[in-house]
Amino acid sequence: MSRGRFITFEGIDGAGKSTQIAAVLERLRAAGLDVLSSREPGGTPLGEALREIVLHQSMHLETEALLMFAARREHLAQLIEPALSRGAWVVSDRFSDATYAYQVGGRGLLSEKFVALEAWVHPALQPDLTFLFDVAPAVAAQRLAQGRAESDRFEREQADFFERVRAAYLLRAEQSAGRIAVIDAARSPEQITADVLARLELLLG
Repeated sequence: MSRGRFITFEGIDGAGKSTQIAAVLERLRAAGLDVLSSREPGGTPLGEALREIVLHQSMHLETEALLMFAARREHLAQLIEPALSRGAWVVSDRFSDATYAYQVGGRGLLSEKFVALEAWVHPALQPDLTFLFDVAPAVAAQRLAQGRAESDRFEREQADFFERVRAAYLLRAEQSAGRIAVIDAARSPEQITADVLARLELLLG
C-alpha cells in the first residue's frame, strides 16, 4: 500500500483556515480517499490536555515550545504516522510551521533550538503540501472580534506580535522549496477556496 499524503493549514489566528479546511476535506472525501482530520496542538487526549495548558497558562517561551513538540510527538505516534502508513490522507490545522512562526518569530525562541526539536521529533517527515493563509494582522483581529466570545492568550497578543508571526511564516514559505503555498486570505472565501482547490488538484494528480 502506498503512503498517504499529509496536508497542513497555517496562518495567524483569524486568517480563515476553518472554512478552507472544510472545503479540502469535502473534496478529498468526494474522491473516495481515506481522510483523517486533526489539529495542533491537540489531536490526541494528551495533546488536547496540553493544548489547554499552552493556550491558557503563562509560561517561559522555551517551555511553550517544548510542550508544542511534546504534543506533536504524541500526535505523530498515535495518529499521523499510522494513518499515512495505511495510505490515508491526513489534514491538520497547524504543524511545525506554526511553532516556527509563533515561538521563533513571535516569541523570539532561538531558531537553532527549533531546528533541533524539529529534527528530533520528525526528522524525516514534512507535509506534502501546506496552505499558508496570509492576511494583515489588523484584518485578522477584526474577524476574531466578530466571531469569538472569548480569546486565548495568543489571540490577546499585541499587533506587533502578529506582525512578527506573519513575517516568520512568509520567511518559512520562502525556504520551503515550494511545499508551502501562500494564499492571499484578504479576499472572499469563494475566491480563496478556488485557489486552494486548484492547488490541491495538483497533489491529487
